[in-house]
Amino acid sequence: MRLAPYALQLGVKHYMRMTHEEYFKKQRKRAVEIASGMLDGSVNYLEGVIELSSLRLEVGLPEDDKDFLAFTGVSSEIDHLPIGSVRRYWSQDALDRHEQEIQESIAWAKEVSLSECESILARFST
Repeated sequence: MRLAPYALQLGVKHYMRMTHEEYFKKQRKRAVEIASGMLDGSVNYLEGVIELSSLRLEVGLPEDDKDFLAFTGVSSEIDHLPIGSVRRYWSQDALDRHEQEIQESIAWAKEVSLSECESILARFST
């Protein structure tokens, strides 16, 4: 197998190619992990929303898929909030000011997308 020049620069001796179907399967597995964590509380609900939204075009479904589109809608409504790793760049005062809105957003997000979490599990769990 011939390696791409960039792979050679990195010192890669060989690599395996992934088919589109394998890639979609991997991303669907990730979506199941996230949705499951959102439901059992091991994944922050809003962080999960953002990640599921980012997977929308990576799982091999139409871009208007009802389940993933719900997370895109929620994500667009919360993109001004300090959620996830960006929190470290916010002052404690700003985090404190936004905390009530974050909690209200979690409750709202669950109201409008909890069934979509369950649907992702049902559709892609093996």
